[in-house]
Amino acid sequence: MAVLVVENLKTHFFTKAGVVKSVDDVSFSVDAGKVLGLVGESGSGKTVTGFSIMGLVDPPGRIVSGRVLLEGHNLLDRTDDAMRGLRGDRIAMIFQDPMMTLNPVLRIDTQMIETVLAHQPVSKEQARELARNALGRVGIPSPDERMKAYPHQLSGGMRQRVAIAIALLNNPRVIIADEPTTALDVTIQAQIIFEVQKLARETGTAMVWVTHDLSVIAGLADEVCVMYAGRIVESGPTADLLDHPMHPYTKGLIASIPSRNQRGQPLSQIPGMTPSLLRLKPGCAFRDRCPRADAACETAPAITQPTPARSLRCVHPLTESEVDTTG
Repeated sequence: MAVLVVENLKTHFFTKAGVVKSVDDVSFSVDAGKVLGLVGESGSGKTVTGFSIMGLVDPPGRIVSGRVLLEGHNLLDRTDDAMRGLRGDRIAMIFQDPMMTLNPVLRIDTQMIETVLAHQPVSKEQARELARNALGRVGIPSPDERMKAYPHQLSGGMRQRVAIAIALLNNPRVIIADEPTTALDVTIQAQIIFEVQKLARETGTAMVWVTHDLSVIAGLADEVCVMYAGRIVESGPTADLLDHPMHPYTKGLIASIPSRNQRGQPLSQIPGMTPSLLRLKPGCAFRDRCPRADAACETAPAITQPTPARSLRCVHPLTESEVDTTG
């Protein structure tokens, strides 16, 4: 059963220069214990989608329409006070920079205990035990010592683990993870991804993992949604989508991974730049960078389902014979 359902979500920023449609008709769902990867270049709308789900969009941004259902209840109908009660409890977020979660002048134990006491009717000692156990769950050695430390006394990887532990403290039903491992070295990144995947399975937490790194998604997510210019252009089961991309943009992203290139050959890349969301032309936003584009692409493509598990927004999808992503 889907724990989180996003339906036709639109988040626009009303600036002096015009309206920026950062999230434009985005829909997806995540089941309990599953990880959904939200992938795309910088500026594609991934992070704004996560902030919209959390109710953290600040002016001039505004959620224009759509629904965000957490266990069947629309979060967009909730008041600010009601959302504050849900954030950190039923739904949590892990930020790219752990210092957006951690207060630099408070000890780790103080911050974690406060997080528990804000949402659970337990004693301070019980809250401390829950905090200690959460640090152990994310693989932090000597949790008692770490709890007495201030954030600046921990390494970047350790701070990010603490931020993840805080997100997990109240056993949320949904976690939004906004590129939480981007700034970490590969070894720590692999450990955290393994721990997060295991925790999602053990606790039944649904997770939306926002990233531009397809290699992370390949080993972590159950399903993938590929975003471009505020819209999901392709989605489906991870292995199927990465092995058989149908959208030219998805193929370009996969081909851009350095390990996919043959030794001695130039690195493959998608030509051109991501279009400005202020000056999007009608029709397919990718058409100026797409080798398959023609006059038919001047009309906005409808969402189709080439297979029951896949959805696609493209007039000229790739056939199986065209899906070689090695170069």
